[in-house]
Amino acid sequence: MNKWVLPERSEYMKWELPMVEVFETVEGEGTRAGFPTVFVRVFHCNLRCSWCDTPYSYAPDKAEYTGSIEAIINQISQYNSRQICFTGGEPLIHREKSMALLQAMVDLPQIEDIHIETNGAIDLTPYEAVRHEDKKWQEKVRFVMDYKLPDSGEQHRMLHENFNLLDTQDEIKFVIGSDEDFTVATDVVAKHHDKGQVLYSPVWETMPPHKLVEKILEAGLSKVKLSMQLHKIIWDPNKRGV
Repeated sequence: MNKWVLPERSEYMKWELPMVEVFETVEGEGTRAGFPTVFVRVFHCNLRCSWCDTPYSYAPDKAEYTGSIEAIINQISQYNSRQICFTGGEPLIHREKSMALLQAMVDLPQIEDIHIETNGAIDLTPYEAVRHEDKKWQEKVRFVMDYKLPDSGEQHRMLHENFNLLDTQDEIKFVIGSDEDFTVATDVVAKHHDKGQVLYSPVWETMPPHKLVEKILEAGLSKVKLSMQLHKIIWDPNKRGV
């Protein structure tokens, strides 16, 4: 399917999604790291990455609650942040409901940036089709596609066609846990990357940040941005809601 057509706003605002949490903090990684941001974390994911740091966002755990889109939007509106991180789990897994929640967030006048943390195994075509046609989506909506590498155990699930849908405002994140991951990431960038900022992020336990920096410099990757997880520096790495 290339595009979903939503019903009237009065109808889709009543739709409900399984949720984990909505909270305000600073963005921890990527090109907007450090900016005050509202995190909207939905429940469910279609992948099971070995290094996942949010295992509470998918089965066998259960959703913290089920919220209507209207209730979620009301909670977002309580905060002062002008950015939203739409995340999970996998935030686009709920298809039309994910689209409807995105539309409702786009319609918030105070919101300037909505970055969608998607896992690389979800077809972005229906969402990019809307962004291509809608000026407000073009101004506000960005994909942060997390391409899974060998250490994750999920590289075989990646949809390389998604690279063709990304634009200059988007980001492609590679979480790197080993030398093999680094080699594969660099190869994937060479073969498939066209538009969007490339980010290399270390798995702290197996790829010390200083080692990743050395590898980026040695490989001459002058356009790659190192992406650290600020929330793990500011707070305990296992602390939720930050």
